[in-house]
Amino acid sequence: MAEKPDLGKPDGVKAQWHFDIVTAPGFVLLELASVVDVLRLANRVCPHPPFTYTYRSLKGGTIVSSSGASIPTQPVTRQPDADYLFVIGNTDPDQPELSLGRVVSDYTYRGAQVFLLAEAASRYIDEHGTPDMATHWENASIFRERGARFEAKLSIATEQGPVVTCAGMGATADIALAVIGRHISGPAKMTVADIMLHEHIRDFSSLQPFSGAKTTTTGDARLDQCIKLMQANIEDPLPINQLVEELGMSNRSLERKFKTFFGTTPNGFYREMRLAKANNLLLNTTMSVREIGLACGFPNGFSSVYKSFFGITPFALRRQKRQSALR
Repeated sequence: MAEKPDLGKPDGVKAQWHFDIVTAPGFVLLELASVVDVLRLANRVCPHPPFTYTYRSLKGGTIVSSSGASIPTQPVTRQPDADYLFVIGNTDPDQPELSLGRVVSDYTYRGAQVFLLAEAASRYIDEHGTPDMATHWENASIFRERGARFEAKLSIATEQGPVVTCAGMGATADIALAVIGRHISGPAKMTVADIMLHEHIRDFSSLQPFSGAKTTTTGDARLDQCIKLMQANIEDPLPINQLVEELGMSNRSLERKFKTFFGTTPNGFYREMRLAKANNLLLNTTMSVREIGLACGFPNGFSSVYKSFFGITPFALRRQKRQSALR
């Protein structure tokens, strides 16, 4: 899938990435909500909403979940233009509308990446005989008892080119957070996770929880600790030399960790984290711009710093929001 410019950078091209979300009768509402709420919250914390989505099904119309909630859907098309396709899992692994080999091919042929969750992953693996792909451990057990041709991986997701098979259920939020992280900053992604009270963002290789694997936010305990210290000191940011002293490590080691995991410096990450919080307050509270600057550790020059990162002043953003609300 072609790499697209990051959103929210001063010289970045403002763009949106579209998700098609396919459901079948009896779909799992938790998985649908996990994808949609990650996208919705990302749009809320970014000044220029980066994501759009469409509910789809094979034939269109109203689709009812296993919990009785219903959603209106549009039919899938042979010429999709989405950047990503998410196929939601189901309470019935034998649901015929989860047999989506042709649909998957239509999307991947046009450059989309496809994420198959839980039962949708199981059906795809079983029908295509593809080894080393993931599904929910419960589905793997069921298909094993049926003499299936595959032995599913127990990671939360496995990526093979344009097709990603996933465990689904609660791990869906981890997958969606990983995807939006390709297009928004690390601090913005973590703000979305914080709003969801999603404490640990797991990567694709993390084992499913029943295995007893211990997870961390980044996979590095000291980096996790550093981020927690930053989060706890937004209003009065800690100097980096104080952070490394509390962590018991060198400046160089900390910089190397941030560069490896986030592609930025500790100072750059800290600043983006504070700006992400400031942006959330601008869009969702009536606090004054000065109050927001102070609350996020910018006692002076907040508007200039904000504009240099987001390409718009806080006042202009507030004005745009008011105008949109009046339409």
